[in-house]
Amino acid sequence: MTVSEIRTTYLDFFRARGHAIVPSARLVPENDPTTLFTSSGMQPMVPYLLGQPHPQGTRIADSQKSFRAGDIEEIGDNRHTTLFEMLGNWSLGDYFKKEQISWMHEFLTKEIGLPADRLWVTCFDGDKEFGFPRDTESAEIWMEHGIPDERIRFYDVKKNWWSRAGVPAAMPIGEPGGPSSEIFFDFGTPHDQAFGPECHPNCDCGRFVEIGNNVFMQYVKGDGKFAKLPKPNVDFGGGLERLAAASRDNSDVFLIDTIQPIIVELAAASRKNYNDPVYQKSFRIVADHTRAATFMLGDGVLPSNTDQGYVLRRLLRRAIRHLDKLGVGEGTLTRIAELVIGGYSAQYLELSAMRLAIHNTIHEEEVRFRKTLTAGLKEFEKAKWMGVSDKSFGQTKPGSFAGHAELILPGEIAFDLFQTYGFPIELSEELAKERGITVDRTDFDRKMKEHQALSRAGAAQKFAGGLADHAEQTIKYHTAHHLLLSALRKVLGDEVHQRGSNITSERLRIDFSAPRKLTKEEIAEVETLVNKKIAEGLPVIRSDMPREEAEKLGAEHEFGVKYPDIVSVYSIGPKEATKDDPKFSHTFSIEFCGGPHVENTSDIATVRDPDGSTRRGVFKVLKEEAVAAGVRRIKAVVK
Repeated sequence: MTVSEIRTTYLDFFRARGHAIVPSARLVPENDPTTLFTSSGMQPMVPYLLGQPHPQGTRIADSQKSFRAGDIEEIGDNRHTTLFEMLGNWSLGDYFKKEQISWMHEFLTKEIGLPADRLWVTCFDGDKEFGFPRDTESAEIWMEHGIPDERIRFYDVKKNWWSRAGVPAAMPIGEPGGPSSEIFFDFGTPHDQAFGPECHPNCDCGRFVEIGNNVFMQYVKGDGKFAKLPKPNVDFGGGLERLAAASRDNSDVFLIDTIQPIIVELAAASRKNYNDPVYQKSFRIVADHTRAATFMLGDGVLPSNTDQGYVLRRLLRRAIRHLDKLGVGEGTLTRIAELVIGGYSAQYLELSAMRLAIHNTIHEEEVRFRKTLTAGLKEFEKAKWMGVSDKSFGQTKPGSFAGHAELILPGEIAFDLFQTYGFPIELSEELAKERGITVDRTDFDRKMKEHQALSRAGAAQKFAGGLADHAEQTIKYHTAHHLLLSALRKVLGDEVHQRGSNITSERLRIDFSAPRKLTKEEIAEVETLVNKKIAEGLPVIRSDMPREEAEKLGAEHEFGVKYPDIVSVYSIGPKEATKDDPKFSHTFSIEFCGGPHVENTSDIATVRDPDGSTRRGVFKVLKEEAVAAGVRRIKAVVK
């Protein structure tokens, strides 16, 4: 089956069982300070798993696009991708183990036709320290549906327990968690003895591939002990790409219908064979990284040296390096991006909506990097021989180091390559590894921390996808961001739309569509309009309503993005507006948004100085600049 067929079949299957189908959230999570990207299907559902009522009810299903930066180094085998879709269904205090296991067995064997005798499952083995029993209930339900005892394995909390914090000992008080039951497909490949004498579902030899995981959240952590939740939840996540590979009985996810055209394009352009072990890893890295980069650009991420933009730039530059290994020249990345857009735009309309911006940004990034790549590689080769220390002798030695124990490239040189030539540290490490050299990462990290002393992300490189945190000033800037976008549309025209945001307690930043640079007079007009609305003290009101109603009201939202049937809308003004009567026809700003915001625009102007005193501030644009073709950026403060 194709990716689209499996996705549609899954959503129809759960729609028929009373589930509301919600659209995928963006790759950049809203108001989540813990992560750069949406990295799992359940991430957007966390508030509802923690007890907040979902506006669509107690049965929810979706297909969620996800990205895991930690998997970048794993790309090259047959089953890992940085970008993936997670099919998900949730019971929020509704059905539990019996229904979930029964439905999953039916979906896998009858709906998409996986051979029942190729399915293996795992269950929770219990934990004596916390008093958790062995999950024999799940195992018995699986056996009722034909999974024999010999294809059911039990594992401890490290493998078959789920909570946001990980193992039970790490969970904070009030956090829910529970056992999981994972589903594996047996591709029947020979076992690699390097991974142990016995092959089993959690073996890494490649024979077994996890295709789904049922989490049964039935416990909540108290003060020193766990209690059962009065209404347990179900959280299922299934890897769409892996399911497509299983339906084809081919463990290589790079040969499914949405990725294989990229492989074919690369083979034609390079005249190399995908199955040649010398080149296969490069094929997979280019395909994976360009696909992921296309989705990021579709969600408004732009290349930069920090945060999500850094990951995007790293993907594109790593893809370019492996294009060179394949002997493929400039322009190929843009053609691959178009293949991605064509394969996914029916499901993700934002890809088509952002087509031109995606093409232009990828082209500009490739041209920019190729200009510095040749010079940077020459500098790297020079550094390899002139700046490498041989730790076995404790000194720096030019010339050949053949036979020496450990060759170290100083972090200072790797940092210079990053700062001067735009080499991500991972690229320097990759180049060094190819030459038998290790980069002094500790020294590099020290240099990088000094360089990024003002960065909000710090060494952890974390950011909130819009809001850095929920600090008082950040929330004020979030509301000011709404006023700024509305002011830009009133000054420049309705063709202005948001293309990204980055809000900290220090300043706000907005990326927006605009065909040209703003004049000084236009910037002054925008500032005046925002300050006027702040001074008017307009109420900021949240309203939950059907998506179609919000669209009819003209609520600003990202074109091409799929929103749920019920959305949250924030309106600002008029002054007489109330929660019961928002007076939408006279509002200054109205947007789809999840919050948080101040209650009145007058709160935005309250500035708290370091000594604790407060004063009235003024909204001021600090900088207006281009960031991509047709996209401008404004940074602003209230001071």
